[in-house]
Amino acid sequence: MQWLFSIGHIYILTFCSWWRCEDLNMSGPPVDLSFKDISHVSGALSEVPRSGLRPLQTNSKGKYLSCSLRLSNNNITDLVGLQYTLGHFLAQPSKLGWLDLSFNKITSIDPVLCELCELRVLYFHANGIWNLTDINKLGELQYLHTITIHGNPIEAHKGYRNHVISVLPHLKMMDFSSVTRDERALANVWCHSTNRGRNTKSLQ
Repeated sequence: MQWLFSIGHIYILTFCSWWRCEDLNMSGPPVDLSFKDISHVSGALSEVPRSGLRPLQTNSKGKYLSCSLRLSNNNITDLVGLQYTLGHFLAQPSKLGWLDLSFNKITSIDPVLCELCELRVLYFHANGIWNLTDINKLGELQYLHTITIHGNPIEAHKGYRNHVISVLPHLKMMDFSSVTRDERALANVWCHSTNRGRNTKSLQ
């Protein structure tokens, strides 16, 4: 129970500390579609968001005034239809800055995530990502500063944390742990050393 409380506390602190929305009317709580037993993102279209401590506000078209979406604790296997789903629920889907996909069954980083240009926080822990280089795709997200990917098969890879830090240059928090300046420097050294080793082998 203590672990669950701690994680929930971290969620709140992370959400409050990073969120800066240009339009204050858009800084509502997450649209919560967790624990809906859906296997596809589009399955959320027929669901009603869970109610939280802070009520969700809508515009005149019934779209939620929020820049965050929670799809955690479902059985989602891929992100087909994500953009459509964002447009269905959010008043301004292009401003999505916080996305929780943790505790699902996703096995790869879908390129659709790279289309979320304003994304700041991505929770992706407890999924099935097995290819470490898949994380490289997220390097296109220039505002991404917080990510969780522990509990995926890639966590067992040698150099897991070093690799993620080296390919995500704006990262400040990984797996609920701060990325320090020294750690980033070491990760970059590790990356250069690893690449040099690969190049040497390819020349032999």
